[in-house]
Amino acid sequence: MRTITTLTDGWLFTKTKQEGVPAYAPGADWTPVTLPHTWNKFDGQDGGSDYHRGACWYVRTFSVGEQAPGTLTYVQFEGAANVAEAYVNGVKVCGHKGGFSTFRADVTSTLIPGENVLAVKVSNEERSDVYPQMADFTFYGGLYRAVSIIEVPAAHFDLDYFAGPGVTVSSKPHLGPDGDGHATIDARAYVKGAEEGDFVNFQVADEDGVPVAGASVPAGPDARVTIDLPDAHLWQATEDPYLYTVTATLMRHNEVLDEVEVHHGVREFRMDPQRGFLLNGVPTPLRGVSRHQDRLGKGNALSLEDHIEDAMMIRDLGANTVRLAHYQQAQEFYDLCDMLGLVVWAEIPFISRMNEDPAAHEDCRQQMTELIVQSFNHPSIVTWGISNEILIGGDSEQLVANLRDLNELCHQLDPTRVTTMAQVSSTPKDSEHNQITDILSYNHYFGWYGGKLEDNEAWLDDFHAMYPDRATGLSEYGCEGIIGYHSDDPKCGDYSEEYQALYHEHMARIIEERPWLWATHVWNMFDFGCDARNEGGVKGRNNKGLVTIDRRIRKDAFYVYQAYWSKEPMIHIASKRFSERATDMINVKVYSNADAVELLVNGKTFGSLSAHRVFEFKDVPLGEGVTVVEARATGSDGTELVDSASFHKVAEPYQPYIYVDPEGGAGVANWFDDVNLDAVDEDAPIDPSRYSVNDTINDILANKDASRILANVASSISGMRVKASMLGIMGNATVVDLFGKMGGMGGNTDEADLAKKMAYANAELQKIAK
Repeated sequence: MRTITTLTDGWLFTKTKQEGVPAYAPGADWTPVTLPHTWNKFDGQDGGSDYHRGACWYVRTFSVGEQAPGTLTYVQFEGAANVAEAYVNGVKVCGHKGGFSTFRADVTSTLIPGENVLAVKVSNEERSDVYPQMADFTFYGGLYRAVSIIEVPAAHFDLDYFAGPGVTVSSKPHLGPDGDGHATIDARAYVKGAEEGDFVNFQVADEDGVPVAGASVPAGPDARVTIDLPDAHLWQATEDPYLYTVTATLMRHNEVLDEVEVHHGVREFRMDPQRGFLLNGVPTPLRGVSRHQDRLGKGNALSLEDHIEDAMMIRDLGANTVRLAHYQQAQEFYDLCDMLGLVVWAEIPFISRMNEDPAAHEDCRQQMTELIVQSFNHPSIVTWGISNEILIGGDSEQLVANLRDLNELCHQLDPTRVTTMAQVSSTPKDSEHNQITDILSYNHYFGWYGGKLEDNEAWLDDFHAMYPDRATGLSEYGCEGIIGYHSDDPKCGDYSEEYQALYHEHMARIIEERPWLWATHVWNMFDFGCDARNEGGVKGRNNKGLVTIDRRIRKDAFYVYQAYWSKEPMIHIASKRFSERATDMINVKVYSNADAVELLVNGKTFGSLSAHRVFEFKDVPLGEGVTVVEARATGSDGTELVDSASFHKVAEPYQPYIYVDPEGGAGVANWFDDVNLDAVDEDAPIDPSRYSVNDTINDILANKDASRILANVASSISGMRVKASMLGIMGNATVVDLFGKMGGMGGNTDEADLAKKMAYANAELQKIAK
């Protein structure tokens, strides 16, 4: 039987460059660490775009006990960001590109009696052949998931094929008129080292552990058997996430050689362009959030308890779907989604910009293959995402070819699921990119980066009318909300908790009115680290989360969705943190899924309202000192609901509530409108002592005046409100490389026109000395 030993403690870590492969030798340059570990848990979240990106080393000793003849020993890494090399006793046993998937190495031949030394070189340096290339999040480095030693007999379920489990289970329910019936399970085992007479026994047990079906098949490289499951209990997402346990046992005579256990949900689904998502024939609108895998002071080195808390909080929101962006996440989290019934969009980090290096596309294929092979057995996953906002870096025939190749690869590896992609908002509706995958979604930020809130429903309805036969979703939408900023008159760009809530009130309503959207995902469930950002006075953070990065505070916007989506009775008074009020009367908003809400002021009834999810009581009087407001309602199950808030009347507005933008607001979206581009000299010589479009984004951001020009270029070409502080994620790309390739962004399809705009921007930059 296999044994698994997790190597958690006893590691030494250093950032110091090593000559050759280091031995296990504690010294001044080495720090004891415990896995999971990242070296960017602080500097990757404090702003400045200066977190450590380099090669670091981990070293640990391990020993193996007395083994049966023929035993094989593997070392398994569940996540090493972003490139790794592993050595055992100085011998290289594997290398791996990609920071989000599991990889393994057979180290049997390198072992010696007693203590063995495992040394791992991990790097998050920028490389042309590894994705992500450019993205709005910190690329944490480290051994941030578990490392294990696995011992198996010579005959075992395959551990080498892209670090998969060696067993796959899928099924097809045969639904009767009442939605019930039997199911056909397709069980496959991939066995290495099997001898004649070895066999694989599959046993299916229900949630109580009672065996309900089974079958056996001779062991081999691809052993496949069909199992009939009578009276199948369906996996019905959050309504009933019922899981069977399928145990694959490799046997020789009366001996168990190896065993793998798979949790399996019987379900079928489809995305209908007019009816939305159907699960087991039942219309099930997918409404949920996206999730990044980091936390304050931890980076991406999360514990199982962290994953559980995240999943439970998403479930508590009332969501029934989660987009796991923008990379393969921990298998524990997919397990949690299976158990809680959260329908998953899983994807790879092909994001923002394609690198033309052919090795980069091979890395894409590798990461997609690993994602599918390692995650195939999760019933929660319904779609594979092949890219996100990839047109930010420009379009090309090669990009289209690469996307089509990835799409085909997904279907070859997994014919049971559909493919999708998340388009950047400015992707033209008639773009050929919208015809590559089975279904699609758009990322839209109307009402935050540009346009007005009502543009969201206008765009969605227009696209739906143009393509009535395409299943369409909303893969990202959101706005920044910082809980220290507040306003009685919230506006786009003020970063207030009130505007974020107002934005999501609008979005929750229009989404509910459009059940044909196959899925919608808020960006984001949690604030997350992006060391290049400086938004709303908060450095190193994307603040669009419904919950703070430390998971301590649920913003008011969280309760908007809880009121719309949760079946658990709830009530919440908004703007509790907006306590200091320099006015005689205020408006009080209450979020609830009750039909009616009563408001009391200092214990006396102020009024009652009947409404849908959002109850706004206007002109609530504030007395001198503290006024206590209480909201009461009766839930659908008879539960008495109550929430209260206190407001303090003050003489003058509390200034810290107001964000003062040091950049003076957004970039100018119509910068080129009053410019005679025909008068611009496109061949003007460039003075290297002054800024130009050949300089990197990071270099230009170092100068305030040059930064303002950069923001104008970005806003004008993309058609969105872009601030200089948002552009740090572009890193070492030059202005011309990034924005000069944006054919199609914001409707800019004329290459000659783009060239003239770049020439004008260059002329403006050349006025500024370095």
